[in-house]
Amino acid sequence: MTWDQMQELMWPATWETLGMVGIAGLATLLVGLPVGLLLVLTDKGGLLQNLPVSRVLGAVVNVGRSIPFVILIVAVIPFTKLVMGTSLGWQAASVPLAIGAIPFFARLVETSVREVDGGLVEALKSMGAGTGTIVRKTLLPEALPSLVASATTTVIALIGYSAMAGTVGGGGLGSLAITYGYLRFETAFMWVIVAEIVVIVTAIQLLGDFAARRLSHRGDYRSPLSFFRSATAKPDATEEDLLSSR
Repeated sequence: MTWDQMQELMWPATWETLGMVGIAGLATLLVGLPVGLLLVLTDKGGLLQNLPVSRVLGAVVNVGRSIPFVILIVAVIPFTKLVMGTSLGWQAASVPLAIGAIPFFARLVETSVREVDGGLVEALKSMGAGTGTIVRKTLLPEALPSLVASATTTVIALIGYSAMAGTVGGGGLGSLAITYGYLRFETAFMWVIVAEIVVIVTAIQLLGDFAARRLSHRGDYRSPLSFFRSATAKPDATEEDLLSSR
């Protein structure tokens, strides 16, 4: 197979992979973030403590994380057909991708939010702040760099899942690698596809790391901790104070 032939096949497959990962990633973010927050808020000592809800939600997340992705694709075929009208193609593959990634991302969100200093939450509670205010003004801003890193990890995992989806008609680079690299013994083409996946993953990791570093060191961002420090700090002496002390 010539390089021109490879390119002709790879470009559509690349866009299919990016499309299914993009759709699944967006759905994972929109659903996984609230689920992860609820795991923290409804746990013992949380702002919305509700142990039955916390345990049920935790059990659902654990079950979702424990199912191998290849089995999950087959198991949710009826639901995929109901939502997308078909179980084949990259659009349909985005459904099991999202279902498989949501529990994974929710646990990462839970871990990130739990790392926020509990003293900040207690201080805001003592000032009369509501749960929504605490979540928006403290939990999410303080956990944002870690959340970005978690989102990066999840997107990279989705790329790996998308390759597996290609084995069962999901399209994308995974399907191309199976069809030509395995079934037609085009070993060189398969390694080119692997190299492209490595490049995509590396680029996403670098961008995610860069964003996380910028968010954790951005100059216009003031942590709530700095607010309380400035509120309790002794003010600098004025010129009149210096003159009166002489």
